Amino acid sequence: MDTQVGIIGGGPSGLLLSQLLHLRGIQTVVLERRSRDYVLGRIRAGVLEQGFQALMRRAEVAQRMDRDGQVHGGVNIAYQEDRLRIDLEGLTGGKTVMVYGQTEVTRDLYAARDALGGIVIHEAEDVTPHDLESDQPYLTFTKDGVAERLDCDFVIGCDGYHGVSRQVIPAEVLKTFERVYPFGWLGVLSQTPPVNEELIYARHDTGFALCSLRGPELSRYYVQCRADENPDDWSDADFWQRLKSTIPAEVAARLVTGPAIEKSVAPLRSFVAEPMRWGRLFLAGDAAHIVPPTGAKGLNLAASDIHYLSEALIAWYGEGDERGLETYSARALKRIWKAERFSWWMTQLLHKFPENEGFGDRIQRAEFDYLMSSRAAQTVLAENYVGLPY
Repeated sequence: MDTQVGIIGGGPSGLLLSQLLHLRGIQTVVLERRSRDYVLGRIRAGVLEQGFQALMRRAEVAQRMDRDGQVHGGVNIAYQEDRLRIDLEGLTGGKTVMVYGQTEVTRDLYAARDALGGIVIHEAEDVTPHDLESDQPYLTFTKDGVAERLDCDFVIGCDGYHGVSRQVIPAEVLKTFERVYPFGWLGVLSQTPPVNEELIYARHDTGFALCSLRGPELSRYYVQCRADENPDDWSDADFWQRLKSTIPAEVAARLVTGPAIEKSVAPLRSFVAEPMRWGRLFLAGDAAHIVPPTGAKGLNLAASDIHYLSEALIAWYGEGDERGLETYSARALKRIWKAERFSWWMTQLLHKFPENEGFGDRIQRAEFDYLMSSRAAQTVLAENYVGLPY
């Protein structure tokens, strides 16, 4: 089997790149380790930046997003009983974010690939890249017990933090930068009306909480917990009690509770791998970087990688122009580190750090008070939250 671009990973990054390239006449094959049902069963982020929305429209997969997505012109930051609404639209010259779940994004991309006859091979096991420093790389994998080979011009690693792509870059070439946080997020999905029409990020002496939403009758809530917490140890009643104690009382008073549809714990980590290119291998998304979910940047950072990478590949195949490929890693990393900074700052502002009691708590309070009083500080937050330009 052969193609022009071999893509490892069938999540939103890999599918989006495949769709964008297909529309420009570039052949792709996507290899995904899991089943389609498994990929669609992942519960992930739901806040889309302006740039991501534009990329979905460019990929001709935005019809349902534009119809069903919820446009948010603001976001709320709470500290104890104080709450501040950041006017995203007013502070950024009309920019907004859209709440539309990653599962729905993936569903739309699958439908588009199906409609165009795109090749996505699920349950591809033991995927291994070869000859990446040559101009004839290839991938081997096993499907239904049969060994297969995929010859291609380029290999794109969209296979996440634990995937094989990053691991094949020699240790003397790859540099990694990491910070692991001493807590996680316990998340609950419930078929209840959202407590607020916009997201509320809350910091309280009991920890962090986030009130989010997926639709008019579907809510997503998080509370801070230990990184090694077992979600099964939390009853629904325990979760709702913790959430109510963490968000402002006026918000808690109107919270509608119900059975958890899904309950999980996400550890928090900041991670960046450099470079994002080695020979004919290019990394994108979680294969190259992880951010804490506090700033809603994970999926959006993956989208900016795909923007740079799709443009570079289109220029290479269309005009023989290698500049985009040569500069891909540097361009992507410049934006990645800005998003890492913002996510780190939001995490520092909003979480209870056990080692920071006393002085650290007062600094967090002072940071929030400054944010309350400074339009300039609010503008910085707003500009980062809606998404820095590509």
